[in-house]
Amino acid sequence: MTTITKINLGQNGPLVSKLGLGCMRMSPVWGGRAGDESESIATIHSALDAGINFLNTGDFYGAGHNELLVGKAIRGRRDNAFISVKFGAIFYNRQWLGLDLRPIAIKNFINYSLVRLGIDTIDLYQPCRLDDSVPVEDVIGTVGELIKEGKVRYLGVSEITADQLRKAHSVHPVTALEIGYSLADRQIEADLLPAAKELGIGVVAFANTAEGLLTGDIEPPLPADDYRLHFSRFQGENLVRNLEKVEWLKQMAKEKGCTPTQLAIAWVNAQGSHIMPLVSMSRRSRLPENIAAMDIAFSPEEMIALDTHFAPGATLGSTYLQR
Repeated sequence: MTTITKINLGQNGPLVSKLGLGCMRMSPVWGGRAGDESESIATIHSALDAGINFLNTGDFYGAGHNELLVGKAIRGRRDNAFISVKFGAIFYNRQWLGLDLRPIAIKNFINYSLVRLGIDTIDLYQPCRLDDSVPVEDVIGTVGELIKEGKVRYLGVSEITADQLRKAHSVHPVTALEIGYSLADRQIEADLLPAAKELGIGVVAFANTAEGLLTGDIEPPLPADDYRLHFSRFQGENLVRNLEKVEWLKQMAKEKGCTPTQLAIAWVNAQGSHIMPLVSMSRRSRLPENIAAMDIAFSPEEMIALDTHFAPGATLGSTYLQR
């Protein structure tokens, strides 16, 4: 199995694996069921054994279920794991209600997270989004206070704009930006990615396969209960046209002796040494394929072809990433 290399998360930041493990799919979030707990824990253990130390969770994943699960998995292995936690999202009966980013709420959230995870310090703590409900200075300043208290090691931010990133970084140094990024979702290349690079902020890139679009496994129409039908990218003619582009990706994958999923991850990995693909999985069987993707290299001609075929805006329709 490939040995996962380590990178500094951000300029002079902590040493983490170049590939991260997203744990969200191990818990019920968007109406799905929780995965098999023993298999989920075994997946985390296998990832740690392979050198993947970056574990990403959120206090609202399964109403705390995910943190409890991660806590069980890292028991006795805390030193091998770098724990990233998102906060701020409020769900009720699995329905999104909004954000609560008040300082008093953040201080409440972290105490519950520490107990569920069974740890004393969260390595990377980040608001899941920012809005205008609470001043950025108050949100980021509160996390800065938690860092001074020793409850948090590093500040992260997630799904924000370039202006918000600059403002947050002016309040307290931001170590990492978590954001959706794939061949099908490249809008952040215009200003957010350059801003992160300029400021020396690491990028944790999730949704590398664009909610499964780039896996080559989707056949239209999607089942009526598929959550992706909420997004125009996966509806009607948009989906048909988008899957035609994926056929081209499948052909390149065949020629390179890999899967479309591996190509999608490899493309994100190739975008820079400061960018970490964050791959969600809940089964050990997915690990070898995803890890092997980190060894895939592209010729200059292949990269040009990918950038051209999946140019920004080429994928029809929107997802929640376009806000």
